[in-house]
Amino acid sequence: MFEDIAQTIPYQKLPFENDQAIEITIKRLDQIHPQISGNKFFKLKYNFLEAQRLGVKNILTFGGAFSNHIAATAYAAHLFGFQSIGIIRGEELQHKTLNHTLETAKQFGMQLNFVSREEYRQKDNIEFLNELNLQFPNSYIIPEGGTNTLAIQGCQEILTANDLNHYDIICCAVGTGGTISGLIEASAKHQTVLGFSALKGDFLQTEVAAQTAKNNWKIIDRYCFGGYAKTQPELLAFIEQFEHQHRIPLEHIYTGKMLFGIFDLISKHYFAQGTRILVIHSGGLQGRKAN
Repeated sequence: MFEDIAQTIPYQKLPFENDQAIEITIKRLDQIHPQISGNKFFKLKYNFLEAQRLGVKNILTFGGAFSNHIAATAYAAHLFGFQSIGIIRGEELQHKTLNHTLETAKQFGMQLNFVSREEYRQKDNIEFLNELNLQFPNSYIIPEGGTNTLAIQGCQEILTANDLNHYDIICCAVGTGGTISGLIEASAKHQTVLGFSALKGDFLQTEVAAQTAKNNWKIIDRYCFGGYAKTQPELLAFIEQFEHQHRIPLEHIYTGKMLFGIFDLISKHYFAQGTRILVIHSGGLQGRKAN
């Protein structure tokens, strides 16, 4: 099912009238697949092909309670005949009713293992990963958010030749940095890749800089609304108005914050006259039911 589908992804140009002659077109990755939608399709593609090549039994990965990656990985593992294991941040969650994201993952067979936030911070530690390999032998480990070299390879396929020729700015939401790294690597010299961080802080600058030698990109964190999965009435009102006007579903963790930021920057004349913006809708719409 991981065939090349980039050429079939629909585009939706917004009827956006403004005195700056700015054009906004949304690339609807959210319509790729009902479960493995958006950027997750591209991030998981080569990881699952590698897991198949290695002949492992389990897919083990990491995420929080609202992780799009956890839900998508659970479904993909179910589809390909792997047992999926999710290391979930927050040991207190095991005593609460599962939210929609985690319940979806569980329904597709994912074994949820809740760990403390302190333990979760060891997710990139070699000793911790070795312990997980002992606890769950014959596993292929995918990092948090699915971001690794193979994920970046997959995300380069999001952009087509027409995307490279037609647009000036490419915008995406940023969580772990894998998607934007792939977009940067695939982008043309004249293009700028603009990332809207879902998290508070500028640490993603360092993460992404380690993945690319290009400098035609920037990450903005001023529209994170306090941090990951946090929101404010202003954001929720924008999402409701945007969906009513354009009939494009958003969620408050990633895509809503990105679109809010884009329109705010336009209002502040951030972009040059006549800029053509391509917005990557990275899916994650299960997050609409995450609370």
